[in-house]
Amino acid sequence: MFDNTDRTELSAMGEFGLINHLAQHFSPSNPNTVMGIGDDCAVIDKGDHFALVTTEILQEGINFDLSFHPLKHLGYKAISMVISDIYAMNGLAEQVLVGIGLSNRFSLEAVEELYAGMQLACEHFGVDLVGGDTSTSRGGLLISLTAVGRVDKQKICYRKGAKESDLLVVTGDLGGAYMGLQILEREKKVFLEVPTMQPDIAQYDYIVGRQLRADARKDIIDQFNIMGIIPTSMIDVSDGVASELFHLAKASGVGFHVYEEKLPIDTQTVDTALAFDLNPSIVALNGGEDFELLFTLSQKDYESIKNMPDFTVIGHVTEQSGKNLLISKSGNQFDIKAQGWPDSQKD
Repeated sequence: MFDNTDRTELSAMGEFGLINHLAQHFSPSNPNTVMGIGDDCAVIDKGDHFALVTTEILQEGINFDLSFHPLKHLGYKAISMVISDIYAMNGLAEQVLVGIGLSNRFSLEAVEELYAGMQLACEHFGVDLVGGDTSTSRGGLLISLTAVGRVDKQKICYRKGAKESDLLVVTGDLGGAYMGLQILEREKKVFLEVPTMQPDIAQYDYIVGRQLRADARKDIIDQFNIMGIIPTSMIDVSDGVASELFHLAKASGVGFHVYEEKLPIDTQTVDTALAFDLNPSIVALNGGEDFELLFTLSQKDYESIKNMPDFTVIGHVTEQSGKNLLISKSGNQFDIKAQGWPDSQKD
């Protein structure tokens, strides 16, 4: 029962604390609910397979800034974000539903531009947009998305399942989306101060693209199926590697050693981070919105991935539950701290 009588500020709990507090009041009662709150998707037993269901909310001023985020790119990114959770369970997305809250500052043409981006994403990922809802909003554009997918029962991946000595692997590169955001916010500030100044983002094309138009890693799931690989645990990198490690460690009852020298960081990300007086490794661990896949893998599968350019082994699993350490290039050890309230546009 919800019987608190005192006022508790949400900031005192943090994002993860709030989720855990609410989740303890709900437990599945239907026999076909395999997994409720606590993973990237809810898992429902459909007999010959598992159905996967997940949801995302994007709010203007918190998750995106329309002063520099084109609506078409935003529509594409929104679909990519929600189906990324399906891929994190080793499944394939099939349907999405989209609810939007709109103010009267939006024209029909603007809404069409948003949905044109969604249509492109649906076509690219083979997903059907099958419904949704619309409402008036007084606080800017609001987008609520639900994705439905499926996975073979023997192939499903949860956050739990990582075992001592498993390899820790990440796809793609890290930190680019965060540094792209820094560039866009810098150029916005310059424009507001000097409206005649044109944005200077051509040399940052890769990282700006990582921020504006995310791509969920369906291709990785396709590669897993071709190679016959099933990760022992998996999560998508939406809030940053540090936060995702926290989830994997908690669910699996393990710890991780991450090696700084192994973190895959694009040269454009490195150069931009240094120009902003930021440590590229910290950016890679805490940046968020890369939508890569972070997973653990049995050592016996290493030979299958060692020459694959999209896979980087960045560490391994330890038996020290909840103890996540970064091993620096100089050999020093540092605790990896999970970040809460990871929304990219928050103050």
